[in-house]
Amino acid sequence: MPRPPAPDDAHFMRLALAEARAAGEAGEVPVGAVVVKDGVVLATGRNAPVDGHDPTAHAEIVALRAAARALGNYRLDGCSLYVTLEPCAMCSGAMLHARLARVVFGAADPKTGAAGSVLDLFAHTQLNHQTQVLGGVLAGEGAELLRGFFQARRGGNPHPLREDALRTPDARFQNLPAYPWAPHYISDLPALNGLRLHHLDEGPRDAPVTWLCLHGNPAWSYLYRKMIPVFLASGGRVVAPDLIGFGRSDKPKKEGAHSFHWHRQVLLELVERLDLQNVVLVVQDWGGLLGLTLPMAAPQRYRGLLVMNTLLATGEQPLSPGFLAWRKMCAQNPGFDIPRLFARGNPQMSAEECAAYDAPFPDRGHRAALRAFPPMVPERPDDEGAALGREALEFWSQRWSGQSLMAVGLQDPVLGEPVMNALHAVIRNAPEPLRLPQAGHFVPEHGATIAEAAVRHFAAVRPG
Repeated sequence: MPRPPAPDDAHFMRLALAEARAAGEAGEVPVGAVVVKDGVVLATGRNAPVDGHDPTAHAEIVALRAAARALGNYRLDGCSLYVTLEPCAMCSGAMLHARLARVVFGAADPKTGAAGSVLDLFAHTQLNHQTQVLGGVLAGEGAELLRGFFQARRGGNPHPLREDALRTPDARFQNLPAYPWAPHYISDLPALNGLRLHHLDEGPRDAPVTWLCLHGNPAWSYLYRKMIPVFLASGGRVVAPDLIGFGRSDKPKKEGAHSFHWHRQVLLELVERLDLQNVVLVVQDWGGLLGLTLPMAAPQRYRGLLVMNTLLATGEQPLSPGFLAWRKMCAQNPGFDIPRLFARGNPQMSAEECAAYDAPFPDRGHRAALRAFPPMVPERPDDEGAALGREALEFWSQRWSGQSLMAVGLQDPVLGEPVMNALHAVIRNAPEPLRLPQAGHFVPEHGATIAEAAVRHFAAVRPG
């Protein structure tokens, strides 16, 4: 007969539930575990098989390994393990080998449970160790976590989350300074393959001008919050997507999911799906690397270009020393402090504004794109994207028939005035750039002034 719960069972199960919630937020099946001895927590564990490419990285195994290290012994005599879901055969076997005194689980697992649901490994008296088992402790809470997790991926959800991707919780985007716009999502573009893309879409659909605002790394559509109101006040429409891996868009867990051609294809399909017309393309950083290759695919859609601190990477010219230093820093410090980065180059920004740039990236798992993008900038002629860069260079210098405007942040150590001067020299119909002495790399942070100048500049351009 199973023994009744001990007085502390609910307390320790709540600790396991906290681990399960953390696993779910990281895109793993929400199961958590803790190992306890003499009323003291020795170790915790949460599901991590997807992130670790490890089929054995169940919450129980992670916790058992950590507990064994803590005790300096693979035998866990006198220990109890609490887990939010009935253990499978693998985990049950490991628990028996560890010689746990007791296993306490929450929700039953009718598909793979090996503590009584499908089979009961713990009931075999032939085994040389017997572990006491108690199920059903806070079972409702554990089951509700699992239901919510799988419901977000299955029926009734127009944008289910892929198992190899993460989705930043909506709470991270609540009450951000000067960012009041409603989110819009799309997930059925062929290139997305089910990933959810977020974009802002404000203003009349038949506006005389559509401002397509493309951000870079590590920014997101929040970058354009100071320009969007000016564009809207002029009667325009604004579309500002978050690249996959950034902002409110889904975030593949692995750097290898990202490529130059794939991100460009997503943007091309988005422009087609929204049927954007009379577009003024607004780009900065990676928004330019990708965005400057878009108009040559459908030049009839575009009437203007507003370009800020970016480049066309053709593989034929060396990348700037500032960018190479940035790439090296990202490689050596992949967890760099995003708010500090913005504060250092933008002393006019509030602490809350700087922190808002970090909202999409609550942990390392959500930052795969931040690690992937610096090495993706084409450096050699045969690098992915370099041929597109050369084709775009020819387009902007020879075939572009729209109007252009450039704004240069003179304090940018990455893509500053020399890089922008070189780009300015090849873009047709570009007057003398707006040069902003106080602006750094993230030029749109000085965006109201730039947006007002852009509205005046492009006002004379009539739809084709």
